[in-house]
Amino acid sequence: MSEHIVKAYQEELRMLRDLIARMGGMVENQLSQATNAMVRRDVGLASRVVEADPQVDALDRDIAHHVVKLLALRQPVASDLRLIVAAMRIASDLERVGDYAANVAKRSIVLAQMPPQVSMGPLERMSRMVQEMLKDTLDAFATDDAAKAMEVWRRDEPVDEMYSALFRTLLTYMMEDPRNITPCTHLLFIAKNLERIGDHATNIAEIIHFAVVGEEPSGMRPKGDTSALASADMGETGRAP
Repeated sequence: MSEHIVKAYQEELRMLRDLIARMGGMVENQLSQATNAMVRRDVGLASRVVEADPQVDALDRDIAHHVVKLLALRQPVASDLRLIVAAMRIASDLERVGDYAANVAKRSIVLAQMPPQVSMGPLERMSRMVQEMLKDTLDAFATDDAAKAMEVWRRDEPVDEMYSALFRTLLTYMMEDPRNITPCTHLLFIAKNLERIGDHATNIAEIIHFAVVGEEPSGMRPKGDTSALASADMGETGRAP
């Protein structure tokens, strides 16, 4: 009976990891498709990204239910407890990433109705950067690789610096020609959403480090110079309007 209980418990932990992997894959796909929709001005693809967001929300609820069940019935301790709590926190971050990806898709739908004014190249590069961060954090979770998680943790600063550069560039376009104000405003929102996705990838990296090692990362999280952008949060929270 004891062996049966242990096997059942291990299967429940494996199921929790599988749920996180599934949710991570869904969110990665959302972000990739939102980026492609933005670059290609593909309204149909962007619409599908928005429509897929409730599936991510539902999976977040499934993970929360599974975590509560494990905590109530198994009373885990030590590394198992850290893993279970980490999974719930990671799911919350992934849900927010899904919201930001949906926001990017919604802005892309609006931009597709306007004549192209600005190159999407820098935004596409920024998106690919945060996509790689997200993929690497999920790989680190799957393999309990605290070192890989910390490598992602240190990559947040370049994303912040790219956001700062994009902000200044888009602001210049807006000052040069009033016709650029509306499309550049939407692009600024997209850039901010991508920057926040990078922050959530970094959050997940910190959670993984704690789950594996049992300690928070030492030192301050690396951040780019955003002093000039203190009032430029753009007002979006990650919750799809």
